[in-house]
Amino acid sequence: MAIVKPFVCIRPVEALAARVAALPYDVYNRKEAREAVKDHPLSFLNMDRPETQFPDDTDMYDPKVYEKAKELLKARLADHTYLTDEDQSYYLYQLTMDGRSQTGIVACCSIDDYVSGVIKKHENTREEKEQDRIRHVDVMNAQTGPIFLAYRQNEVLGQIMEQVMLERPLYDFVSEDGIGHRVWKVRKAEQNQKIEAVFAKVLATYIADGHHRAASAVKVGLKRRQENPGYTGAEPFNYFLSVLFPEDQLMIMPYNRVVKDLNGLSMEKFFTAVHDRFDVAQIGSEPYAPVKKGTFGMYLEGVWYLLKVKDEYRSDDPVSGLDVSILQDHLLGPVLGIGDPRIDKRIDFIGGIRGLKELERRVSEDMTVAFSMYPTSIQELFQVADAGKLMPPKSTWFEPKLRSGLFIHKLTEE
Repeated sequence: MAIVKPFVCIRPVEALAARVAALPYDVYNRKEAREAVKDHPLSFLNMDRPETQFPDDTDMYDPKVYEKAKELLKARLADHTYLTDEDQSYYLYQLTMDGRSQTGIVACCSIDDYVSGVIKKHENTREEKEQDRIRHVDVMNAQTGPIFLAYRQNEVLGQIMEQVMLERPLYDFVSEDGIGHRVWKVRKAEQNQKIEAVFAKVLATYIADGHHRAASAVKVGLKRRQENPGYTGAEPFNYFLSVLFPEDQLMIMPYNRVVKDLNGLSMEKFFTAVHDRFDVAQIGSEPYAPVKKGTFGMYLEGVWYLLKVKDEYRSDDPVSGLDVSILQDHLLGPVLGIGDPRIDKRIDFIGGIRGLKELERRVSEDMTVAFSMYPTSIQELFQVADAGKLMPPKSTWFEPKLRSGLFIHKLTEE
């Protein structure tokens, strides 16, 4: 059963929330992060990517870089950019994009649930990517980037959330990218108690986005346990910052693919190979987005095609049956020679938020063929995680992205 706890939150004062809130650290490369913090001294990205505070030739993993993040947090607390709530509470975080809203419960989840599999994963993590966030969390003594979790729709939790959202929000602003952000504090003791009790009956929660942040947070918690052998399990370091969303409110966008060449094949031989496993229909010059599972758009030499996988190549397996697996197993791998898409330099991945015109642009500039995908569903994600399996890389693109800096969870009570 899921342990989902209220917590003592460090958060920006209302007047500064919009200036503090920042996109997750990993959506930027180093140059982009430096540019993003320019003229935005209160942006949380200054703390999330503290190498931006140093010259470009500074090793971004130097211990002084992480110390700078800790120093900046102390400074923002001292100048009252941030305040610390006095009580343990849950919060609601609503994001609105293009008229569609999703509302999650901000809470702390148990590292034991992660270890035991109550919190279910669908991606592997790479240790080298974890190390940066482990150092960041450990030195700051705080978790700052919430993990994006999903749970199966629950009527009782929905009713409580509706009641809380009748009150005036703590924050209500629109970020520069047009996303609306609203936050409420769950103030009534009985509502906080009810939320905790309901989650205690939930069999599983699922990581939607943030696998590396989750793994890093858990490893810091386990490290703190080793350093404190008399721990009771109630200490804040036994939990990690999360926002949990009901499945029915989440939107997964496609993760499209572009490939550099046709693997030495002529157009004729390429199409012959594709026809072996897919029905192919020419669409024309208008960009094509698939409208159902098992279909794909393909853009080649200025023309869009509809690919429909033949029935004998479909699968009921939760992983092999995913559209991203079908494309990889029956076209990208055997025809275009993309053996391991995680490391092959001939393939790139384009988040659905960037649109189909981005696929056309890449084909006109540095790629040869593009594939538009039908998005993976949240139910497919649950099925893969429930089966204890892993999705192929770049299977899901969640929008909108949670902002960092609106909620901070300290690892020790001080």
